[in-house]
Amino acid sequence: MSDKEIIATGDAPQAIGTYSQAVKAGNTVYLSGQIGLDPASMQLVDGIEAQIHRVFENLRAVAGAAGGSLADVVKLNVFLTDLGHFAKVNEIMAQYFAQPYPARAAVGVASLPRGAMVEADGVMVLG
Repeated sequence: MSDKEIIATGDAPQAIGTYSQAVKAGNTVYLSGQIGLDPASMQLVDGIEAQIHRVFENLRAVAGAAGGSLADVVKLNVFLTDLGHFAKVNEIMAQYFAQPYPARAAVGVASLPRGAMVEADGVMVLG
């Protein structure tokens, strides 16, 4: 018997493929990677700033559906097709996260789904 629970919300983009928006196991929630897709249109928003905001809005929606918030995120992974946008990620991230900040990795990648410029996933601990 597993205590694994699949998390899904219409407030974030629907999964495009063989994955769930998040999986809760015990009090830990694994948030799948989010790109800058608008959940209503399922289209990528324009520009790096808009994509970064949309990524964090999408993560916030999934976190909320799991019974938590971005304040419960303990680990965040950010993937960028251009590490020159790293300072912009920090600036915008500060609008969504407060100290103490989660642990984080930022990785430069060759490409992301749908031509996105940024993707982020995370791990959240509830309670």
